[in-house]
Amino acid sequence: MIANPSVWREVKASYALVERNINLSKRYWGWEVAFLVYTCAQALAIIFIAKAVPSVAGVKVDTNRFVTYLAIGALTWSYMASLFMCIAESVQWERWEGTIEYTLMAPITRLTYVLGSCLFAIIYGLARTAVVLVVVILFFHPAANPAGFAPAALIVGVGSVSFVGIGIMAATLPLLFTEKGAQMTYVIEACLLLVSGVYFPVSALPAGLQLFSHVSPATYILTGARAMLLGHITGSALAESLVPLAVIGIVSVPLGVWLFATAEHFAKRTGRLKRAG
Repeated sequence: MIANPSVWREVKASYALVERNINLSKRYWGWEVAFLVYTCAQALAIIFIAKAVPSVAGVKVDTNRFVTYLAIGALTWSYMASLFMCIAESVQWERWEGTIEYTLMAPITRLTYVLGSCLFAIIYGLARTAVVLVVVILFFHPAANPAGFAPAALIVGVGSVSFVGIGIMAATLPLLFTEKGAQMTYVIEACLLLVSGVYFPVSALPAGLQLFSHVSPATYILTGARAMLLGHITGSALAESLVPLAVIGIVSVPLGVWLFATAEHFAKRTGRLKRAG
């Protein structure tokens, strides 16, 4: 039981933010369904490439392994992208709903607001990815190593913290740029998709772009998950993903919270907390 009343109040406030965001998703259920269909179609389109390569390129490949390789990328990216965008768009949603001034002026700590947004993002991302997983299984039969499920889940869990930090940083853009800040977050998502080896090995990138892959948490999440589900599970392979992800998370989350608080102060001082962006 939480003895400190102020701490208990902040916990309830975080839960209230989660509940509010769930209700917003219910209100705009049509958009949620449309976006979910888009995500499923995108994942299937990517995985079908594995089926087409032998006939199009005229080469012999292990189709089942290729299907699993792309499926891991599609499913993992579906979760990470949902997590990132849900957090990054939190400010823009406040602006659309006309609640940004009231929320940011509410008597709660900024950490409470960020925590509530992040908890909802994790729940939302897991729910969406579960649906995509069912659709992928219906169309394909990915042959993953069952023993690698738990280590892969651990890697994704630790990597989620890193993505939370990057998402919080991106959430400052709608605060600083009221008109086009939300669109800027899509640029960050696209860059992460490019350099992280979601659908191809990072080694296929030019040397200059490979440098950026080292600071993307998605690179380590995908590399680790594929090593666990497609290869032999070793402690060194697990550590090669967990250690950099932990470091990125330790740095990115506090930095993201600090940047958000700084951007919020700037937005308040310059009168950017308006209901219509």
